[in-house]
Amino acid sequence: MPDRAAVLAALDAVADPKTGQGLVAAGLVQGLTVADDRAGFVMEVPAGETALYAPVRDAAEAALKAIPGMARVSVVLTAETAPAAKPARRASLSPQAVDQTRPKAPVPTDRPAHVRRVLAIASGKGGVGKSTVAVNLAAALAGRGLSVGVLDADVYGPSLPTMTGVSGKPEYRDGMMEPHLAHGLRLMSVGLLTEAGDAMIWRGPMASQALTQMLTQTRWGTEERPLDILVVDLPPGTGDVQLTLIQKTPLDGAVIVSTPQEVALADARRAHRLFEKVGVPTLGLIENMSGDVFGRGGAGAEADRLGVPFLGDLPLDPALREAGDAGRPLVSADPDGDIARRFAVVAARVADVLGV
Repeated sequence: MPDRAAVLAALDAVADPKTGQGLVAAGLVQGLTVADDRAGFVMEVPAGETALYAPVRDAAEAALKAIPGMARVSVVLTAETAPAAKPARRASLSPQAVDQTRPKAPVPTDRPAHVRRVLAIASGKGGVGKSTVAVNLAAALAGRGLSVGVLDADVYGPSLPTMTGVSGKPEYRDGMMEPHLAHGLRLMSVGLLTEAGDAMIWRGPMASQALTQMLTQTRWGTEERPLDILVVDLPPGTGDVQLTLIQKTPLDGAVIVSTPQEVALADARRAHRLFEKVGVPTLGLIENMSGDVFGRGGAGAEADRLGVPFLGDLPLDPALREAGDAGRPLVSADPDGDIARRFAVVAARVADVLGV
């Protein structure tokens, strides 16, 4: 496995054509990620100089590929945007989220302004349908007459724009970003602040800054009409983004999503322990993709072992996937269907515990 020192040495052996220094010394290596058999970084150059640096990017990729054990490399060459005439201002990622060496974004001392409750949706493991559950549960809560927002906190793989059919950068008014409105929900995602094809090659602090910006600089509600519940769709794992949310925003509870088999339940267990250690109540487990393929009953049994409520099961239903791909939560697309009724039960239990 290549180590970080070997990667830095290889990149410093590639010269910056303007200064003659190595790429690291010249400050051209941003957001460096080294993991297992892969490495990647962003090279940002002045506007109009991409042609000059294109061979440098190729040389950097070649240098990384020459490191023993290196299987995959990614060097993204991007140019600083030249100033242009100002049309209506649109929201974008703050410099704090892009470069951790610049001044840090505001750090909240309380939950986001005009938000009554913050609910985290977690899994510990990717691929269990957590984002699908988060969006449909939010829609079910909105169906109870509540004001609901969804924050897509999976900064490395944002899926909210696809699953809700929203696109385009949010408007920016009076120092705050305006969330998109769709399906009765207020929506914000890093996928709305970047280009669709961008690769998120970010270190942990950079991802945390992006989350802080979306939490604190989005107009989720107003003093006259506060948001009842902010549903936060967390990324898989128990890393920087989860810790940022826990440390900077008081959470009123967490719902953990798992498929029935042990390989997923083990990670759900870890997610519960994380919330337990920091004093965030686990409101319950949801079993997703229940059926002949992945089995049945695993999450219910795990909930009993952990001493937390079992909120219900969701069958492996292609309609859920089809609705997500079409940009409309199934709860909204088929409000009288079996899946919508199951989500309504979960939403009632969650709303009752949260007192909304």
